[in-house]
Amino acid sequence: RRSDAGTEPEPKPERGCLQAWAAHSQALVGRWTTARCGGEARQVRRQQRDEFRELLLSIRGLPAALPALPLELTVLYNALLFTVGASDSAIKGEAEGIRQGLLRVLEACGACGQDLGTEELWGKVLQEVTVEELQAPLHRLGALQAAWWLAASRLGSVAALFHLLSTAEDPGGAHCSEGQNKLLSMIKAWQVPPEGASLPLVQSAKDLKEILCTAAAFLQGLQELEAGNFPTAFSLLQEAAGGFCSKKILAQIYTCLGCCAQQMGKPQTALQHLKWALQVDFQCLPALFHVAAVYHELGETDAELQALTLLYEALGKNPPSAASSSPYFLMRTELLVHTPVLTSLLRHHHPSEVKYLLAQRCLQDGRVADAVEHYLDFLSLLREGLQEQVPLDGNSAVPRIPEVFLEAASALEQAGRHQDAITVCEEVISRTTDLIPRVLQVEERLEQPECSLPGAELAGELSQKKESLCCLAWRAAGYLHQGWAWAKLGESKEAVTQFSRCLSDLLRVQLHGSGVRQTENLQPEVEVLQKIRWLALIGRGTQFLELGRHKQALLDFQYSLQLSPGDPAAASYLVQALWKLNRKQEAAAQWQKFSQSCRGEDGQQQGQGRPLPLYLVSCLEQAVFPHSEPLARSIQDYLRAAAQDTS
Repeated sequence: RRSDAGTEPEPKPERGCLQAWAAHSQALVGRWTTARCGGEARQVRRQQRDEFRELLLSIRGLPAALPALPLELTVLYNALLFTVGASDSAIKGEAEGIRQGLLRVLEACGACGQDLGTEELWGKVLQEVTVEELQAPLHRLGALQAAWWLAASRLGSVAALFHLLSTAEDPGGAHCSEGQNKLLSMIKAWQVPPEGASLPLVQSAKDLKEILCTAAAFLQGLQELEAGNFPTAFSLLQEAAGGFCSKKILAQIYTCLGCCAQQMGKPQTALQHLKWALQVDFQCLPALFHVAAVYHELGETDAELQALTLLYEALGKNPPSAASSSPYFLMRTELLVHTPVLTSLLRHHHPSEVKYLLAQRCLQDGRVADAVEHYLDFLSLLREGLQEQVPLDGNSAVPRIPEVFLEAASALEQAGRHQDAITVCEEVISRTTDLIPRVLQVEERLEQPECSLPGAELAGELSQKKESLCCLAWRAAGYLHQGWAWAKLGESKEAVTQFSRCLSDLLRVQLHGSGVRQTENLQPEVEVLQKIRWLALIGRGTQFLELGRHKQALLDFQYSLQLSPGDPAAASYLVQALWKLNRKQEAAAQWQKFSQSCRGEDGQQQGQGRPLPLYLVSCLEQAVFPHSEPLARSIQDYLRAAAQDTS
């Protein structure tokens, strides 16, 4: 109808229209209550989301009016919950529709806030809107807003919002006692508004409050864990473990508590919480991985290997997700907490990665037969396309593939399978040959280089040089292992050939500069190459001794001492070579010199510098001088005889 003046009167929702909307809303909530535990819950969530959105659009098709706002805000609350539930993924961005809802509240009250940010808008609404009928729906909507901000780690905004909600109810009631967490205190101080029968909710505000408390404690615990504040993190995670969450999330919280206790130097406490995680949710396999890590730290190898074996078997079965025993909710803790540290702690481990860890731990512990079996299993997985399945990056336990081959060769050597070790090394050598430049220059500099290259180009050049050094180390290590394998087979000439190829390869590296300090970024790779050179010289020298070529052996041992002055193995081999050359006086003098040097250093040289790559450890063990006592007795007899002749 038109007025006498001919203008269109402002439409307002009639009582019948409000009743129809309310009835429709009740019907949608009732349908969800019936269907949420059934097998078609996901499809129903999407349908309900769409229908609540349509209902909200219908209500907002008319100007904002106080009589319709409680229903509109309740429909918005339910629509947002179904939006979360339908996506079933971590909450991101802003809550769609909340800002518009707040602006319509201000519009109905004769105010505006278009130029305000969302946080300021909440402050204006809660401080200026005093209509009693709007308080409950506004508070429920405020709790949903807090969920979105919590998911974005906007903890300050969440605390400020709950401070406003609490002071709106009780101006003197919002406070935080000393020693309490401020955010948790604010959320707990909030009084949940009563739920009216005429405006039903798909998830009660009381449940939402409990979820917010759990998520806030969990999130803050993770932040403190990442910052290294372990006691505070442990306390907050314990608070989260006592909160309102599914079995899946409880297992994750226990896993984080276990990792936190491990960082605090409490391995038994860590094991207890990790075992609780597995009891709550037997499919929380990251907890089993951390159990193995704790046992490794304790030196309990049997238990560690048992945990890794169980993990490998469980990953191979790939069971379906365990159902939660808790009622199904649209808003859940797992949708609010998604941080990098949690992703890291709960990282999925591929079965092949666990298989490699089994091989590595067995090799490190001297369980050679088991190590060989696991390495061969792993190499067979490689042929099946493992490189496409496992992220071979900084997060993976698997090193670069050539290193795995060399570790396998080391295990085969120690198991006495020398021909197999030679074959595995040949694979490394053939695959790296085309990746190594004929000459590789490594500059030494006193200070930062004055270079005209842009930063990106300089970094790219350094990365390429680093990769070339790695390839060179792998190829040289392949020759080194072949040399020791041929030596074990009694083929000294072939062993000398392989050791010589190793040394020839290493001549590709040329050091330039003042000799003060290697470029720091390349220092680890250069140190590995120097150690390989030393091992090859020792190896070739021993085989020269076997062949009776004592002068050539002596030269190799002299070079090895130049690379590692005072090394007991190189010194002992040098003395032996002199002794075999019948230069007994020199041999005795060198023996006395090194004996005094070793007593003075008291074994301090052992273990200095960076740890060796695992694939070189067996070579280092083979380089140990095996005849120390007989040689020492011979020299002592010689010195006594010389002393008697002198007297």
